[in-house]
Amino acid sequence: MFHWLEKNPFFFAVAVFLTIAFAGLVEILPNFAQQSQPTVGTKPYSTLELAGRHVYIKNSCNACHSQLVRPFKAETDRYGHYSMSGEYAYDRPFLWGSKRTGPDLMRVGNYRTTDWHENHMKDPAGVVPGSIMPAYRWMFTNLADIDTAYAEQITVKNVFAVPYNKPLPMKDGSKEVVKLADSLSGAHASALAEAKLVVADMNDKNVKEMVNNGQIPEIVAIIAYMNSLK
Repeated sequence: MFHWLEKNPFFFAVAVFLTIAFAGLVEILPNFAQQSQPTVGTKPYSTLELAGRHVYIKNSCNACHSQLVRPFKAETDRYGHYSMSGEYAYDRPFLWGSKRTGPDLMRVGNYRTTDWHENHMKDPAGVVPGSIMPAYRWMFTNLADIDTAYAEQITVKNVFAVPYNKPLPMKDGSKEVVKLADSLSGAHASALAEAKLVVADMNDKNVKEMVNNGQIPEIVAIIAYMNSLK
């Protein structure tokens, strides 16, 4: 058999390829299946965070910012631990991005605060000298779309079995539940309650007044989303 293969280079190459491919699959597939499971500490987005994610997509933030820390020292020194596939278990669509005009945002919630985001979105160059990022002042008056965020929560729960209302393991050993409201009015109420926690650390008086009056500006939603990226 082996003598025959040695005399037929084409079939020898095919046999080598199949052997290596099989060995590679045996090595890769089990690990891939394990790593694709939700990482401990990963949880579905709340209604407000999901509304903020929609603001992020609508304004094409992923055109200039990636959400993918690669396993290189230069990346991990700057942005933190490299990204794990299981950390994207509840992301639809993925927002990996294709280039970095600005920094990676995969773990921005670990080192930026609510008031930093507020000032940066209002006047990027005033916070980061030389920044070419445009100001997003309309986010301080435009209202977040809570209805669409809630509709997506229902969809991903029913179609993709995203575990809302179920205890999920956190990195500190505790359990945490992301609740899915029973109604649209309940979703608005939970989003507003979370928005009030966000604006407690903001300075803009108009934004505070809007939230106190039951309205949620886009800036509050996108900051809630940014704070969730850890």
